[in-house]
Amino acid sequence: MNLEAAKFEYYLRMGDNSLILGHRLSEWCGHGPILEEDIALINVALDLVGQSRSMLDAAAKLEGKGRTEDTLAYHRNANEFRNALLVEQPNGDFANTIARQFFYDVFHQLFLSELANSKDAFLAAFAEKSLKEVSYHLRHSSDWMLRLGDGTAESHERMQQAVNELWMYTGDLFDMNAVDDLLIKEGIAVNLTPLQKKWHQKISEVLSEATLQLPENTYMQKGSKEGLHSEYLSYLLAEMQSIPRAMPDAIW
Repeated sequence: MNLEAAKFEYYLRMGDNSLILGHRLSEWCGHGPILEEDIALINVALDLVGQSRSMLDAAAKLEGKGRTEDTLAYHRNANEFRNALLVEQPNGDFANTIARQFFYDVFHQLFLSELANSKDAFLAAFAEKSLKEVSYHLRHSSDWMLRLGDGTAESHERMQQAVNELWMYTGDLFDMNAVDDLLIKEGIAVNLTPLQKKWHQKISEVLSEATLQLPENTYMQKGSKEGLHSEYLSYLLAEMQSIPRAMPDAIW
């Protein structure tokens, strides 16, 4: 694999993570538990979709094969997506959505903080610009973790159940392959191994304050960076891509 091909894969990962999580959150539009939270979730979704557009546009230009951000978003199959397993998991109830978001937000903020030092000027600028949005996302999901975890007996139980159910997908966030190895040598990519320790520490602190327990099960699902996904991604793509697939020549 050459450097350009590795960068294309790396851009795809970042763009796909934001696209798929943004789509998941958009499914809450009109269904939020309260109006204020409905709006907050959609604002987070819009931030993520905006970030995805930047990364997929850059990936398409880097590839140079005539594809655009739209063709990358709407005309790829599930095995061509590189998003993390965590972000494609279904919304479940509100506790599941918040636990998923919290796990990813902690990763996202740590990741972008390191990426801001990348030798790739585009990635460094993108990280610098996105950090402000992602810091808000993390503050929002952390607040909800505390309110639900240290809330009523029912909210505590449902929050703990959500944490337990989603824990197995968090290890995939830190899985690395040849793409990472090559780009780390070039000073472009983030080394995810030390990042995982920081992530675990932050997660532990918030869960402890929320009176929640870290799951004891350490089995982790992996494979997203090789195109291996859960069944949920195909259903999500079938809905998200239905109109562009049915009318590929249509324009907005």
